Amino acid sequence: MENKKIDRIINKYQGKPNSLIQVLLEIQSENHWLPKEALDRVSKKLNVPLSQIMQIATFHNTFSLIPKGRHEVHVCTGSSCHVRGSTRLLDAVQELIGIRPGETDSDSKFSLDTSNCLGCCNLGPEIIVDGKHHGKVTPAKAEDVLKNYE
Repeated sequence: MENKKIDRIINKYQGKPNSLIQVLLEIQSENHWLPKEALDRVSKKLNVPLSQIMQIATFHNTFSLIPKGRHEVHVCTGSSCHVRGSTRLLDAVQELIGIRPGETDSDSKFSLDTSNCLGCCNLGPEIIVDGKHHGKVTPAKAEDVLKNYE
């Protein structure tokens, strides 16, 4: 990520150290992950120790220190979704995009993760793609959901 973009985000918050999480969220949103070079720049510009930034970046699962795909897919594996077939759904998603949870495909199109609960138990099995909830997704419907994300 270019320093210009990082500086623009930091300047949006007047370079205040208490804006750290917002700055990291915006960098993550634009870049799909937090590169080490970006964290170094944020540390210098906000005058926040890199160790503190790393604590935040590794504690919150919102942040990723490894490259992510353009589209983030989360399959719920919580109890309600599990009894409604989320294991079969996860298998279908893995087959469709060719990766396992925690991985990003080779062309950086998709990243796949699981979540213990996405908070919409009555919609299970559920997947979220780029923050959009898709409920009552069967393995057969998974392809229809994913083809909308090119």
